[in-house]
Amino acid sequence: MNLLIIGSGAREHAFAAALTANPRTEKIFIAPGNGGTAMMGGKVSNVPLKALQLDELLEFAGRNHVELTVVGPEQPLEAGIVDLFRAAGMKIVGPVQAAARLESSKVFAKEFMRRHAIPTAEYRVFGDEAPSLSYVADLPPERFPLVIKASGLCAGKGVVVAMNRDEALTTLKEIFEDRIFGSAADEVVIEDFLRGQEASVFALTDGKDYRLFLPAQDHKRIGEGDTGKNTGGMGAYAPAPLVTPEVLRKVEERIIRPTLAGMSAEGYPYTGFLYVGLMIDRGEPSVVEFNARLGDPETQVVLPLLQSDLCDALLASVEGGLDTVPFDMRTGSAATVVMASGGYPDAFESGKRVTIEPDAEKTGDVMIYHAGTRFDGENLVTSGGRVLSVTAIGASLRESLELAYRTVGLIRFDGACYRRDIGAKAL
Repeated sequence: MNLLIIGSGAREHAFAAALTANPRTEKIFIAPGNGGTAMMGGKVSNVPLKALQLDELLEFAGRNHVELTVVGPEQPLEAGIVDLFRAAGMKIVGPVQAAARLESSKVFAKEFMRRHAIPTAEYRVFGDEAPSLSYVADLPPERFPLVIKASGLCAGKGVVVAMNRDEALTTLKEIFEDRIFGSAADEVVIEDFLRGQEASVFALTDGKDYRLFLPAQDHKRIGEGDTGKNTGGMGAYAPAPLVTPEVLRKVEERIIRPTLAGMSAEGYPYTGFLYVGLMIDRGEPSVVEFNARLGDPETQVVLPLLQSDLCDALLASVEGGLDTVPFDMRTGSAATVVMASGGYPDAFESGKRVTIEPDAEKTGDVMIYHAGTRFDGENLVTSGGRVLSVTAIGASLRESLELAYRTVGLIRFDGACYRRDIGAKAL
């Protein structure tokens, strides 16, 4: 069986590593992949096609007898790659374009949750600057902080928490006048600030049945103590003790099942991965956001903890019968620390040589997933903001974190930065 993975980040590297374990996989193509996937060799090879070259990807899949395609990032889902592949009779993991609006349009997601009584923050939608400024100006002081979101896709960075009125007004002017989020903010959601701690729950679904990965917690801010700008994610760990069995039961009953039932009732059954970003306050979960794919860097901790075969489960999400496929988790904990280029998430330099000591991955409990790397002649160099995702597995969260940070110490590139407090809240 030949597989195609679409994407270029550490998430796609983690997919490739997990899928190579299935003895039926003959070739695994990654479009476009990165320096780390290029180093895998064997059945894995990079393909010089980008995630939004939909027609070229479809033609490649047909020509190379690809039997299953896995979509990593959100942009091709928003562009309708699942619809395109399905129309050509190709098997592909992910939701159709209309269902992917749960991520690609925060306005759609909020209105969907309101229609189906799914717990989330109260909100207002604005398409013009003047009424948004008027709304914020009239709010009493106790309504702050506010959360201001671009409705469209912003690579995880289109959210601002405004602590007071002045910050909210300034943010709205930057969005509407300076276009800091571009066309993704043609519509803006202003919502109440949810208190509590964030966590992520991931489901794989065939539109009817679903299976859950272990819950995880991401670290979005660039700075320690959750300070500074939002990033695509600076680290994660799983399982997240915040998501107790009782909390998970509420998430299933109040969020996941109503979401799948609502999507089906509205005419676009949801298949593939469903990411539920949660805020949990005193044991009560509310939805912060949906994603239509697995998160990054959470994929780098939930996939290594999946003990059963990923490929069989992905096929079942496309063909149906997911409830009959093993979906077992291993004991222990996984943690990942993202090593980023200096300056990220703002301007940064690329082309820095990456050196990884030979002992860094000497055991099967350490996985170095590449994101922003490429080969420059003979050398591995940086090519993005988030460069590597250093993952380790241990019997406990403390053990996995210690091993991950010990491995980080064996990797060098100029300007490397990373957070030193991943998992601290759980500890």
